[in-house]
Amino acid sequence: MRMMKLCSILAIALFAGVALLPRAQASLWNQMTVAHFSQPIALPGMVLPAGTYRFVLLDSNSNRNVVQIFSDDWSTIYATFDTIPDLRSHVSGRSEFDFAERPHDRPEALMVWFFPGLTTGHEFVYPARQERRLDHDAKNDVLASPLAQG
Repeated sequence: MRMMKLCSILAIALFAGVALLPRAQASLWNQMTVAHFSQPIALPGMVLPAGTYRFVLLDSNSNRNVVQIFSDDWSTIYATFDTIPDLRSHVSGRSEFDFAERPHDRPEALMVWFFPGLTTGHEFVYPARQERRLDHDAKNDVLASPLAQG
């Protein structure tokens, strides 16, 4: 009887640990980042107005480079982008967004999004004509607003 009770306790503990594991890993898996932009930002084929957005990776085992952008309350999906991996030499404890600085009458273009603790980010792919214009613009790093992540 005592052995059966011990096995039951171990089974419950193991089940509870397994049940909690996916939630603990979810923020790294989907890299969910809440970011607030105080001015409009350009993305391939669109401009997002100033506001708060959720950046997440599509839930896919085979392609870890599909980024989705949602409203802060998850009610609207604004875009889904195929991105390409981009490497950096340092690790940051916060989300980081690289922008191409543009003339004052145009919104800054979001080039790369890096999740905290990772050296590989997600580079947004612009149409060739727009990419050539952006290549001439200076780049600057912007840290995400310190809103909750994960």
